[in-house]
Amino acid sequence: MHHHHRAILRLGLPIAVGQLGVIVMGFADTMMVGRYSTASLAAASFVNSTFNLIFFMLVGYSYGLTPLVASLFGRGERAEAGRTLGHAVVDNLLYALALVALMGGAYFFLPCFGQPEEILPLVRPYYLCILASMPFVALFNVLRQFTDGITETRTAMWVLLAGNAFNLLGNWLLIYGVGPFPEWGLTGAGVSTLASRVVVALLLLSHLSFRKRYAAYRAGLRHFLPSRPLLRQIHGQSVPISLQMGMETGAFTLSCVMAGWIGAVHLAAFQVMLTVGTLGYLFYYSFGSGLSIRVALFYGQKDWTEVRRATAAGTHILLGMALISSSLMWGADRWLVGLFSSDPAVVALALSLIPPLVLYQLGDAMQVCFANALRGTSRVKAMMWIAFVSYLCVNLPAAYFLAFVCGLETFGLFLAFSLGLFTAAFLFLRSYRRAMARAEREG
Repeated sequence: MHHHHRAILRLGLPIAVGQLGVIVMGFADTMMVGRYSTASLAAASFVNSTFNLIFFMLVGYSYGLTPLVASLFGRGERAEAGRTLGHAVVDNLLYALALVALMGGAYFFLPCFGQPEEILPLVRPYYLCILASMPFVALFNVLRQFTDGITETRTAMWVLLAGNAFNLLGNWLLIYGVGPFPEWGLTGAGVSTLASRVVVALLLLSHLSFRKRYAAYRAGLRHFLPSRPLLRQIHGQSVPISLQMGMETGAFTLSCVMAGWIGAVHLAAFQVMLTVGTLGYLFYYSFGSGLSIRVALFYGQKDWTEVRRATAAGTHILLGMALISSSLMWGADRWLVGLFSSDPAVVALALSLIPPLVLYQLGDAMQVCFANALRGTSRVKAMMWIAFVSYLCVNLPAAYFLAFVCGLETFGLFLAFSLGLFTAAFLFLRSYRRAMARAEREG
Protein backbone atom coordinates (compact mmCIF):
# COMPACT_ATOMS: atom_id res chain seq x y z
CA MET A 1 0.00 0.00 0.00
CA HIS A 2 2.96 2.33 0.58
CA HIS A 3 3.48 2.76 -3.16
CA HIS A 4 -0.06 4.20 -3.34
CA HIS A 5 0.78 6.72 -0.62
CA ARG A 6 3.85 7.80 -2.58
CA ALA A 7 1.97 7.96 -5.89
CA ILE A 8 -0.92 10.01 -4.47
CA LEU A 9 1.51 12.39 -2.78
CA ARG A 10 3.52 12.70 -6.01
CA LEU A 11 0.41 13.45 -8.05
CA GLY A 12 -1.21 15.66 -5.44
CA LEU A 13 1.78 17.75 -4.41
CA PRO A 14 2.05 19.78 -7.66
CA ILE A 15 -1.72 20.29 -7.58
CA ALA A 16 -1.37 21.49 -3.96
CA VAL A 17 1.45 23.88 -4.87
CA GLY A 18 -0.61 25.29 -7.75
CA GLN A 19 -3.68 25.57 -5.53
CA LEU A 20 -1.55 27.11 -2.79
CA GLY A 21 -0.77 29.85 -5.27
CA VAL A 22 -4.51 30.30 -5.80
CA ILE A 23 -5.13 30.38 -2.05
CA VAL A 24 -2.27 32.81 -1.45
CA MET A 25 -3.78 34.94 -4.19
CA GLY A 26 -7.16 34.74 -2.45
CA PHE A 27 -5.47 35.72 0.81
CA ALA A 28 -3.71 38.62 -0.94
CA ASP A 29 -6.95 39.77 -2.58
CA THR A 30 -8.78 39.70 0.74
CA MET A 31 -5.94 41.41 2.61
CA MET A 32 -5.52 44.18 0.03
CA VAL A 33 -9.24 44.79 -0.35
CA GLY A 34 -9.88 44.50 3.40
CA ARG A 35 -7.20 47.02 4.21
CA TYR A 36 -8.53 49.35 1.52
CA SER A 37 -11.97 49.52 3.20
CA THR A 38 -14.42 47.35 5.13
CA ALA A 39 -17.14 48.20 2.57
CA SER A 40 -14.91 46.84 -0.22
CA LEU A 41 -14.28 43.67 1.78
CA ALA A 42 -18.02 43.16 2.29
CA ALA A 43 -18.71 43.76 -1.43
CA ALA A 44 -15.95 41.34 -2.44
CA SER A 45 -17.34 38.76 -0.01
CA PHE A 46 -20.78 38.90 -1.60
CA VAL A 47 -19.53 38.73 -5.22
CA ASN A 48 -16.88 36.07 -4.58
CA SER A 49 -19.27 33.88 -2.64
CA THR A 50 -21.88 34.24 -5.40
CA PHE A 51 -19.41 33.39 -8.16
CA ASN A 52 -17.88 30.57 -6.14
CA LEU A 53 -21.07 28.70 -7.02
CA ILE A 54 -20.38 29.13 -10.75
CA PHE A 55 -16.63 28.65 -10.35
CA PHE A 56 -17.01 25.29 -8.64
CA MET A 57 -19.73 24.16 -11.03
CA LEU A 58 -17.25 24.79 -13.85
CA VAL A 59 -14.49 22.98 -11.94
CA GLY A 60 -16.84 20.05 -11.29
CA TYR A 61 -17.90 19.92 -14.92
CA SER A 62 -14.27 19.68 -16.05
CA TYR A 63 -13.76 16.78 -13.59
CA GLY A 64 -15.79 14.55 -15.88
CA LEU A 65 -12.81 14.48 -18.26
CA THR A 66 -10.22 13.20 -15.77
CA PRO A 67 -11.26 9.52 -15.38
CA LEU A 68 -11.85 9.23 -19.14
CA VAL A 69 -8.38 10.56 -19.98
CA ALA A 70 -6.70 8.61 -17.17
CA SER A 71 -8.19 5.33 -18.44
CA LEU A 72 -7.11 6.07 -22.04
CA PHE A 73 -3.66 7.08 -20.83
CA GLY A 74 -3.34 3.85 -18.84
CA ARG A 75 -4.12 1.88 -22.02
CA GLY A 76 -1.71 3.94 -24.15
CA GLU A 77 -4.44 5.40 -26.40
CA ARG A 78 -2.86 8.86 -26.87
CA ALA A 79 -4.70 9.97 -30.02
CA GLU A 80 -8.07 9.00 -28.55
CA ALA A 81 -7.21 10.96 -25.40
CA GLY A 82 -6.50 14.01 -27.58
CA ARG A 83 -9.79 13.55 -29.43
CA THR A 84 -11.61 13.32 -26.10
CA LEU A 85 -9.95 16.58 -25.00
CA GLY A 86 -11.24 18.35 -28.11
CA HIS A 87 -14.80 17.29 -27.34
CA ALA A 88 -14.39 18.27 -23.69
CA VAL A 89 -13.22 21.80 -24.64
CA VAL A 90 -16.33 22.31 -26.79
CA ASP A 91 -18.60 20.87 -24.10
CA ASN A 92 -17.06 22.90 -21.26
CA LEU A 93 -17.16 26.21 -23.15
CA LEU A 94 -20.82 25.73 -24.05
CA TYR A 95 -21.59 24.96 -20.42
CA ALA A 96 -19.65 28.05 -19.31
CA LEU A 97 -21.55 30.30 -21.72
CA ALA A 98 -24.87 29.01 -20.38
CA LEU A 99 -23.80 29.84 -16.81
CA VAL A 100 -22.48 33.26 -17.89
CA ALA A 101 -25.88 34.03 -19.44
CA LEU A 102 -27.58 33.00 -16.18
CA MET A 103 -25.31 35.18 -14.04
CA GLY A 104 -25.61 38.03 -16.53
CA GLY A 105 -29.36 38.00 -15.96
CA ALA A 106 -28.83 37.92 -12.18
CA TYR A 107 -26.79 41.15 -12.44
CA PHE A 108 -30.00 43.13 -13.01
CA PHE A 109 -31.48 41.82 -9.76
CA LEU A 110 -28.57 42.56 -7.40
CA PRO A 111 -30.66 44.88 -5.18
CA CYS A 112 -33.03 41.97 -4.53
CA PHE A 113 -30.39 39.93 -2.64
CA GLY A 114 -30.90 41.91 0.58
CA GLN A 115 -27.31 43.07 0.92
CA PRO A 116 -26.30 46.35 2.65
CA GLU A 117 -27.25 49.16 0.27
CA GLU A 118 -23.98 51.03 0.74
CA ILE A 119 -21.94 48.25 -0.91
CA LEU A 120 -23.96 47.96 -4.15
CA PRO A 121 -21.97 50.64 -6.09
CA LEU A 122 -18.82 48.62 -5.30
CA VAL A 123 -20.46 45.29 -6.14
CA ARG A 124 -21.55 46.14 -9.71
CA PRO A 125 -18.22 46.74 -11.57
CA TYR A 126 -16.47 43.96 -9.65
CA TYR A 127 -19.32 41.57 -10.54
CA LEU A 128 -18.94 42.32 -14.26
CA CYS A 129 -15.17 41.69 -14.21
CA ILE A 130 -15.61 38.30 -12.55
CA LEU A 131 -18.46 37.45 -14.94
CA ALA A 132 -16.26 38.15 -17.99
CA SER A 133 -13.53 35.85 -16.64
CA MET A 134 -15.69 32.71 -16.44
CA PRO A 135 -15.15 31.35 -20.02
CA PHE A 136 -11.39 31.56 -19.46
CA VAL A 137 -11.79 29.72 -16.15
CA ALA A 138 -13.63 26.95 -18.02
CA LEU A 139 -10.93 26.69 -20.71
CA PHE A 140 -8.15 26.48 -18.14
CA ASN A 141 -10.06 23.91 -16.07
CA VAL A 142 -10.57 21.45 -18.92
CA LEU A 143 -6.96 21.77 -20.12
CA ARG A 144 -5.77 21.26 -16.57
CA GLN A 145 -7.86 18.13 -16.07
CA PHE A 146 -6.33 16.75 -19.26
CA THR A 147 -2.75 17.29 -18.08
CA ASP A 148 -3.65 15.95 -14.63
CA GLY A 149 -5.29 12.90 -16.22
CA ILE A 150 -2.07 12.01 -18.07
CA THR A 151 -0.29 12.37 -14.69
CA GLU A 152 1.53 15.61 -15.62
CA THR A 153 0.24 17.56 -12.64
CA ARG A 154 3.27 19.89 -12.58
CA THR A 155 2.29 21.58 -15.85
CA ALA A 156 -0.76 23.39 -14.46
CA MET A 157 1.16 24.14 -11.27
CA TRP A 158 3.72 26.31 -13.08
CA VAL A 159 1.06 28.04 -15.16
CA LEU A 160 -0.99 28.84 -12.05
CA LEU A 161 2.02 30.22 -10.20
CA ALA A 162 2.84 32.53 -13.12
CA GLY A 163 -0.77 33.70 -13.31
CA ASN A 164 -0.92 34.34 -9.58
CA ALA A 165 2.23 36.47 -9.68
CA PHE A 166 0.64 38.48 -12.50
CA ASN A 167 -2.56 38.89 -10.47
CA LEU A 168 -0.70 39.97 -7.35
CA LEU A 169 1.16 42.67 -9.26
CA GLY A 170 -2.05 43.85 -10.92
CA ASN A 171 -3.82 44.08 -7.56
CA TRP A 172 -1.07 46.17 -6.04
CA LEU A 173 -1.00 48.56 -8.98
CA LEU A 174 -4.75 48.94 -9.53
CA ILE A 175 -6.25 48.77 -6.04
CA TYR A 176 -4.01 51.45 -4.57
CA GLY A 177 -3.08 53.38 -7.72
CA VAL A 178 0.69 52.92 -7.62
CA GLY A 179 2.69 55.31 -9.86
CA PRO A 180 0.84 56.15 -13.09
CA PHE A 181 -1.86 53.53 -12.51
CA PRO A 182 -5.37 54.63 -11.40
CA GLU A 183 -6.64 53.95 -7.89
CA TRP A 184 -9.62 51.74 -8.69
CA GLY A 185 -10.02 49.97 -5.35
CA LEU A 186 -12.18 46.86 -5.60
CA THR A 187 -12.73 47.41 -9.34
CA GLY A 188 -8.94 47.26 -9.79
CA ALA A 189 -8.91 43.87 -8.08
CA GLY A 190 -11.59 42.71 -10.52
CA VAL A 191 -9.69 43.90 -13.59
CA SER A 192 -6.53 42.20 -12.34
CA THR A 193 -8.40 38.91 -11.74
CA LEU A 194 -9.90 39.00 -15.23
CA ALA A 195 -6.52 39.65 -16.86
CA SER A 196 -4.78 36.88 -14.90
CA ARG A 197 -7.46 34.31 -15.83
CA VAL A 198 -7.04 35.16 -19.51
CA VAL A 199 -3.27 34.76 -19.16
CA VAL A 200 -3.32 31.33 -17.46
CA ALA A 201 -5.81 29.89 -19.98
CA LEU A 202 -3.74 31.07 -22.96
CA LEU A 203 -0.47 29.92 -21.40
CA LEU A 204 -1.70 26.36 -20.88
CA LEU A 205 -3.33 26.27 -24.32
CA SER A 206 -0.04 27.37 -25.93
CA HIS A 207 1.89 24.75 -23.97
CA LEU A 208 -0.33 21.93 -25.23
CA SER A 209 -0.45 23.32 -28.78
CA PHE A 210 3.27 23.65 -29.48
CA ARG A 211 5.28 21.26 -27.29
CA LYS A 212 6.52 18.14 -29.13
CA ARG A 213 5.70 15.84 -26.23
CA TYR A 214 1.97 16.32 -26.93
CA ALA A 215 2.19 15.55 -30.66
CA ALA A 216 0.61 12.10 -30.19
CA TYR A 217 -2.36 13.69 -28.43
CA ARG A 218 -2.72 16.42 -31.07
CA ALA A 219 -2.96 13.69 -33.71
CA GLY A 220 -6.46 12.99 -32.44
CA LEU A 221 -7.44 16.60 -33.21
CA ARG A 222 -6.12 16.92 -36.78
CA HIS A 223 -9.44 16.04 -38.39
CA PHE A 224 -11.66 17.01 -35.49
CA LEU A 225 -15.37 16.45 -36.03
CA PRO A 226 -17.72 16.60 -33.05
CA SER A 227 -19.17 13.22 -32.14
CA ARG A 228 -22.55 13.31 -30.43
CA PRO A 229 -22.03 9.99 -28.56
CA LEU A 230 -18.71 11.21 -27.13
CA LEU A 231 -20.16 14.62 -26.24
CA ARG A 232 -23.04 12.86 -24.48
CA GLN A 233 -20.59 10.60 -22.63
CA ILE A 234 -18.53 13.57 -21.41
CA HIS A 235 -21.69 15.49 -20.53
CA GLY A 236 -23.09 12.50 -18.66
CA GLN A 237 -19.87 12.20 -16.64
CA SER A 238 -19.62 15.93 -16.00
CA VAL A 239 -23.10 17.08 -15.03
CA PRO A 240 -23.47 15.02 -11.81
CA ILE A 241 -20.10 16.24 -10.52
CA SER A 242 -20.86 19.82 -11.50
CA LEU A 243 -24.22 19.77 -9.75
CA GLN A 244 -22.69 18.10 -6.70
CA MET A 245 -20.03 20.80 -6.38
CA GLY A 246 -22.58 23.47 -7.26
CA MET A 247 -24.93 22.42 -4.46
CA GLU A 248 -22.04 22.19 -2.00
CA THR A 249 -20.82 25.65 -2.96
CA GLY A 250 -24.41 26.90 -3.05
CA ALA A 251 -24.73 26.08 0.64
CA PHE A 252 -21.71 28.29 1.32
CA THR A 253 -22.97 31.00 -1.04
CA LEU A 254 -26.45 31.17 0.49
CA SER A 255 -24.90 31.13 3.96
CA CYS A 256 -22.89 34.17 2.87
CA VAL A 257 -26.13 35.86 1.76
CA MET A 258 -27.58 35.08 5.22
CA ALA A 259 -24.50 36.65 6.81
CA GLY A 260 -25.26 39.79 4.80
CA TRP A 261 -28.76 39.86 6.31
CA ILE A 262 -27.14 40.15 9.74
CA GLY A 263 -24.89 43.10 8.74
CA ALA A 264 -21.77 44.28 6.91
CA VAL A 265 -19.41 43.38 9.79
CA HIS A 266 -20.80 39.82 9.92
CA LEU A 267 -20.45 39.56 6.13
CA ALA A 268 -16.82 40.75 6.27
CA ALA A 269 -15.97 38.33 9.11
CA PHE A 270 -17.69 35.50 7.25
CA GLN A 271 -15.50 36.18 4.19
CA VAL A 272 -12.34 36.25 6.31
CA MET A 273 -13.10 32.86 7.87
CA LEU A 274 -14.11 31.27 4.57
CA THR A 275 -10.76 32.39 3.17
CA VAL A 276 -8.95 30.87 6.17
CA GLY A 277 -10.97 27.68 5.67
CA THR A 278 -9.60 27.31 2.17
CA LEU A 279 -6.26 26.41 3.75
CA GLY A 280 -7.65 22.99 4.54
CA TYR A 281 -9.66 22.58 1.36
CA LEU A 282 -6.49 23.27 -0.66
CA PHE A 283 -4.89 20.06 0.56
CA TYR A 284 -8.07 17.99 0.55
CA TYR A 285 -8.83 18.96 -3.04
CA SER A 286 -5.27 18.42 -4.25
CA PHE A 287 -4.64 14.98 -2.78
CA GLY A 288 -8.24 13.99 -3.46
CA SER A 289 -7.53 14.68 -7.14
CA GLY A 290 -4.44 12.48 -6.92
CA LEU A 291 -6.59 9.75 -5.38
CA SER A 292 -9.14 10.05 -8.20
CA ILE A 293 -6.41 9.65 -10.84
CA ARG A 294 -5.04 6.52 -9.12
CA VAL A 295 -8.50 5.00 -8.75
CA ALA A 296 -9.31 5.68 -12.43
CA LEU A 297 -6.02 4.11 -13.60
CA PHE A 298 -6.64 0.81 -11.80
CA TYR A 299 -10.41 0.86 -12.29
CA GLY A 300 -9.84 0.97 -16.06
CA GLN A 301 -7.64 -2.13 -15.70
CA LYS A 302 -10.28 -3.84 -13.49
CA ASP A 303 -7.73 -4.29 -10.73
CA TRP A 304 -10.17 -4.02 -7.84
CA THR A 305 -7.60 -4.82 -5.13
CA GLU A 306 -5.39 -1.91 -6.17
CA VAL A 307 -8.41 0.40 -6.39
CA ARG A 308 -9.26 -0.38 -2.76
CA ARG A 309 -5.65 0.02 -1.66
CA ALA A 310 -5.41 3.39 -3.41
CA THR A 311 -8.60 4.53 -1.66
CA ALA A 312 -7.28 3.43 1.72
CA ALA A 313 -4.02 5.28 1.12
CA GLY A 314 -5.94 8.42 0.10
CA THR A 315 -8.04 8.20 3.27
CA HIS A 316 -4.90 8.07 5.44
CA ILE A 317 -3.40 11.09 3.66
CA LEU A 318 -6.55 13.22 3.88
CA LEU A 319 -7.08 12.41 7.56
CA GLY A 320 -3.54 13.62 8.18
CA MET A 321 -4.23 16.79 6.19
CA ALA A 322 -7.35 17.48 8.28
CA LEU A 323 -5.36 17.17 11.49
CA ILE A 324 -2.63 19.51 10.24
CA SER A 325 -5.12 22.11 8.98
CA SER A 326 -7.10 22.08 12.23
CA SER A 327 -3.93 22.53 14.28
CA LEU A 328 -2.79 25.48 12.17
CA MET A 329 -6.16 27.21 12.38
CA TRP A 330 -6.38 26.73 16.13
CA GLY A 331 -2.79 27.68 16.90
CA ALA A 332 -2.44 30.71 14.63
CA ASP A 333 -5.98 32.08 14.86
CA ARG A 334 -5.23 35.70 15.85
CA TRP A 335 -2.33 35.99 13.41
CA LEU A 336 -4.38 34.58 10.52
CA VAL A 337 -7.39 36.81 11.16
CA GLY A 338 -5.18 39.88 11.61
CA LEU A 339 -3.85 39.41 8.09
CA PHE A 340 -7.22 40.25 6.57
CA SER A 341 -8.66 43.12 8.57
CA SER A 342 -7.61 45.73 11.08
CA ASP A 343 -11.23 46.54 11.98
CA PRO A 344 -11.58 45.50 15.68
CA ALA A 345 -15.22 44.47 15.24
CA VAL A 346 -14.42 42.22 12.26
CA VAL A 347 -11.38 40.69 14.02
CA ALA A 348 -13.31 39.94 17.23
CA LEU A 349 -16.20 38.33 15.38
CA ALA A 350 -13.90 36.30 13.12
CA LEU A 351 -11.97 34.92 16.10
CA SER A 352 -15.22 33.66 17.62
CA LEU A 353 -15.76 31.53 14.50
CA ILE A 354 -12.55 29.48 14.86
CA PRO A 355 -14.15 26.55 16.85
CA PRO A 356 -16.87 25.71 14.26
CA LEU A 357 -14.36 26.27 11.45
CA VAL A 358 -12.01 23.69 13.00
CA LEU A 359 -14.92 21.30 13.63
CA TYR A 360 -15.88 20.94 9.99
CA GLN A 361 -12.35 20.18 8.72
CA LEU A 362 -12.68 16.42 9.28
CA GLY A 363 -16.05 16.28 7.51
CA ASP A 364 -14.69 18.34 4.62
CA ALA A 365 -11.62 16.10 4.22
CA MET A 366 -13.65 12.89 4.24
CA GLN A 367 -16.33 14.08 1.84
CA VAL A 368 -13.59 15.17 -0.60
CA CYS A 369 -11.86 11.80 -0.17
CA PHE A 370 -14.85 9.57 -0.88
CA ALA A 371 -16.31 11.87 -3.55
CA ASN A 372 -13.03 11.60 -5.48
CA ALA A 373 -12.82 7.84 -4.99
CA LEU A 374 -16.35 7.59 -6.39
CA ARG A 375 -15.43 9.93 -9.26
CA GLY A 376 -12.51 7.66 -10.16
CA THR A 377 -14.95 4.79 -10.72
CA SER A 378 -16.92 6.91 -13.26
CA ARG A 379 -20.15 5.92 -11.44
CA VAL A 380 -21.04 9.48 -10.57
CA LYS A 381 -24.84 9.76 -10.86
CA ALA A 382 -25.30 9.26 -7.11
CA MET A 383 -23.29 12.41 -6.44
CA MET A 384 -26.26 14.63 -7.36
CA TRP A 385 -28.72 13.25 -4.84
CA ILE A 386 -26.04 13.01 -2.15
CA ALA A 387 -25.31 16.72 -2.58
CA PHE A 388 -29.03 17.53 -2.62
CA VAL A 389 -29.63 15.73 0.67
CA SER A 390 -26.45 16.91 2.41
CA TYR A 391 -26.33 20.55 1.43
CA LEU A 392 -29.87 21.59 0.49
CA CYS A 393 -31.87 19.38 2.87
CA VAL A 394 -29.46 19.35 5.86
CA ASN A 395 -26.97 22.22 5.70
CA LEU A 396 -29.11 25.18 4.61
CA PRO A 397 -32.15 24.55 6.87
CA ALA A 398 -29.76 23.99 9.79
CA ALA A 399 -27.95 27.24 8.93
CA TYR A 400 -31.16 29.29 9.04
CA PHE A 401 -32.39 27.55 12.19
CA LEU A 402 -29.13 27.95 14.10
CA ALA A 403 -28.39 31.50 12.91
CA PHE A 404 -31.82 33.11 13.22
CA VAL A 405 -34.16 30.89 15.24
CA CYS A 406 -31.52 29.96 17.84
CA GLY A 407 -29.88 33.40 17.62
CA LEU A 408 -26.34 32.06 17.02
CA GLU A 409 -25.92 34.34 13.98
CA THR A 410 -22.66 33.75 12.03
CA PHE A 411 -21.50 31.10 14.54
CA GLY A 412 -24.61 29.09 13.66
CA LEU A 413 -23.92 29.42 9.93
CA PHE A 414 -20.49 27.85 10.39
CA LEU A 415 -21.80 25.17 12.75
CA ALA A 416 -24.29 24.05 10.08
CA PHE A 417 -21.45 23.38 7.63
CA SER A 418 -20.33 20.45 9.78
CA LEU A 419 -23.78 18.85 9.63
CA GLY A 420 -23.83 19.00 5.83
CA LEU A 421 -20.23 17.87 5.30
CA PHE A 422 -20.37 14.87 7.66
CA THR A 423 -23.64 13.78 6.04
CA ALA A 424 -22.01 14.00 2.60
CA ALA A 425 -18.93 12.05 3.75
CA PHE A 426 -21.07 9.16 5.02
CA LEU A 427 -23.21 9.00 1.87
CA PHE A 428 -20.23 9.22 -0.52
CA LEU A 429 -18.52 6.35 1.35
CA ARG A 430 -21.67 4.23 1.10
CA SER A 431 -22.02 4.95 -2.64
CA TYR A 432 -18.35 4.18 -3.28
CA ARG A 433 -18.71 0.79 -1.60
CA ARG A 434 -21.81 0.00 -3.62
CA ALA A 435 -20.07 1.06 -6.85
CA MET A 436 -17.13 -1.25 -6.12
CA ALA A 437 -19.42 -4.17 -5.25
CA ARG A 438 -21.32 -3.67 -8.53
CA ALA A 439 -18.09 -3.41 -10.55
CA GLU A 440 -16.78 -6.67 -9.08
CA ARG A 441 -20.04 -8.47 -9.86
CA GLU A 442 -19.99 -7.20 -13.46
CA GLY A 443 -16.33 -8.19 -13.84
